[in-house]
Amino acid sequence: MSGTVYLVGAGPGSADLLTLRAARLLAEAELVMHDALVSDEVLALAPQARKLNVGKRAGRHSTDQAVINRLLVRAARRHRVVVRLKGGDPMLFGRAQEEIDALRAAAIPHEVVPGVSAAFAGAAEIAQSLTHRRIARSVVFVTPAVARGAAADDRWADAAAAADTAVIYMGKTEAARVRDALIARGIPPRRPAVLVESASRNATVLGGSVGSLDALAAAAGDGPALLVIGEAFARAAAEHASAVADDEAQRA
Repeated sequence: MSGTVYLVGAGPGSADLLTLRAARLLAEAELVMHDALVSDEVLALAPQARKLNVGKRAGRHSTDQAVINRLLVRAARRHRVVVRLKGGDPMLFGRAQEEIDALRAAAIPHEVVPGVSAAFAGAAEIAQSLTHRRIARSVVFVTPAVARGAAADDRWADAAAAADTAVIYMGKTEAARVRDALIARGIPPRRPAVLVESASRNATVLGGSVGSLDALAAAAGDGPALLVIGEAFARAAAEHASAVADDEAQRA
């Protein structure tokens, strides 16, 4: 006999953006295994539960995915309700499939509860749709990040260059590489770009261009961030223009 593991989307950080189902499960959970970026505000919705931080942060010590998989299986055999709490939506750059496969292999009941992904929270933060009937009819979500030990490649950049709007997750620490890869694929250095950090919670928004992506990243803090690129963001980029980014763009 085992309990159920719920892969729950914690959204971008603000607790009032959780789904009702997510809030209910947190209130019922006996154990919450959460990502490093899940806010204290969200964790406070599970005061009765034991909390286990299994998150990953760039450049910092993190829990290996294989270990997380084993912990989930073990926890489900000891607890009735286990919540695996993931930032944003579990099914987008959340490694959910690896955990689902491990639970399936161990015959552990599991469900997925969607959450608000950073792309949508970021778009809401700057009041700019990711799509536009005239200039942005395609959107792509990409990341330059790869699994530990895997060789880096730039296939993500091919997809980003082909879309009207590109949303780049986990790209802040590799902003110079992102800039160079996109320009190498014909993206104009002056194409509008916006960095949104900590969307929904004391957000920082920095506007510039593809040519100034490294300057935008350098001017940002250490919160979770994403990059949005495309002509649809010209207004937002201008409204949140960074002087440092503008100087970089002039030299590009």
